[in-house]
Amino acid sequence: MNWRGIWAIYKFEMHRFRRTLWTGLAVPVITTTLYFIVFGSAIGGRIREVNGIDYGSFIVPGLMMLSLFNESIFNGSFGIYMPRFTGTIYEILSAPLSAFETVVGYVGAAATKGSAVALVIFITAHLFVSVSVAHPVLMLLYLLLVAVTFCLFGFIVGVWAKGFEQLQIIPLLVIMPMTFLGGAFYSITMLQEPWRTVTLFNPVVYLINAFRWTFFGTADVAVGTALGATFAFLAVCVALVWWIFRTGYRLKA
Repeated sequence: MNWRGIWAIYKFEMHRFRRTLWTGLAVPVITTTLYFIVFGSAIGGRIREVNGIDYGSFIVPGLMMLSLFNESIFNGSFGIYMPRFTGTIYEILSAPLSAFETVVGYVGAAATKGSAVALVIFITAHLFVSVSVAHPVLMLLYLLLVAVTFCLFGFIVGVWAKGFEQLQIIPLLVIMPMTFLGGAFYSITMLQEPWRTVTLFNPVVYLINAFRWTFFGTADVAVGTALGATFAFLAVCVALVWWIFRTGYRLKA
């Protein structure tokens, strides 16, 4: 294992994050504040509790997942897209690094940045509501699992994208709508049929509910099913990344 090469990629990506540290952290704080003003005050004034949980506290895991999805995809995609855009990808491919080591460097840095933003949102949420975590260790482990999974997905998007505008297509037109419709700010038990059944075909529902379970010990879907869906998505992303390096898809062209 070339730890020095992995560290070089990781350090370079984290240095880029440090250059925009205040902007990268200020944006989620402001966004979280706005969400609590809109959802916590306006909607929370009408919906006091959801499944016995204060509404303000109930939306915290959803807010964290929403930001984690977007940050992980953005950082994972931008990290590999820039070497392709500038042409330095050939230096990386010719370096004494395996495909696994290259991915670990880029995805590790992206997952660190995404997890940091999610934790900043968690801390910010305490300014508005009291949030307790029933399973703190499992919460952190699952947060890291989702971060790695979506950073891998972002890595795939970064390889696939032909321009900067395509980097935004998946997060804005696919992931964000799926998150809003996936129970981030409400319980799917509040939906009437057939929408409740239709919602179960949204994979984000399982990711959010597994994370919410680590907070409150309750979820709208079985935790085992949610974990199975998460690992299935992770397996698909790993297989696609392996195929990309195996074929050189848009890396060597």
